Amino acid sequence: MSNKKSIPRRMSAVPSSDTSKVKKNAKGGVLVTEEEIASAFEFFDLDQTGKITLSNLKKRLGVFYKNMPNKEFRFLMNNKSEMTVQDLQDLLTDNEIQNFDPVAEAFKVYDPHSTGYVDSEILRNIFQSLGFGDISDEDLSILVETGDVDKDGRVSLADFRNMLEGPQAMEQVEEEKKEKEEEKKPEETNKEEGTEEAAA
Repeated sequence: MSNKKSIPRRMSAVPSSDTSKVKKNAKGGVLVTEEEIASAFEFFDLDQTGKITLSNLKKRLGVFYKNMPNKEFRFLMNNKSEMTVQDLQDLLTDNEIQNFDPVAEAFKVYDPHSTGYVDSEILRNIFQSLGFGDISDEDLSILVETGDVDKDGRVSLADFRNMLEGPQAMEQVEEEKKEKEEEKKPEETNKEEGTEEAAA
């Protein structure tokens, strides 16, 4: 079975993301590990029957994508009414999906206004919708602090990637932090020069 399908528009290539950071499988598609497949399956198998149904998928993804058309749900189910973990593994392991960054795509759910940072209220609403009950301001602060790898008080895409991909993504966070600092240096130098000229 060929997994070279077009991605639904909602999940199309992320133009603002550098897909070179996306790990590739042997066919050049997005690498999805067995552990990631098992975690995803567990998340979607709401009734713990060993099968994901279209209804399960709608309940879970409906939290993140409020107006997702049935056509896209069917696409994600590979046009089946239910899937086993093996079906999911067959679908994802040797995919040929290119120019797609799943982490950046997931980040868009938490940053719907493209600010570059997780929207705290969206985060609160998602956790409540997933059944975690009321999320206090203190709980929300802890969630943000936990995800804020570079400790700037906000969760960026790099922070988010680190949470999902683990320590190897920390290097990217550090690199982006250095780039931001380098960008600020010329601005500070220009301000200092302007102050000196004004004083003279």
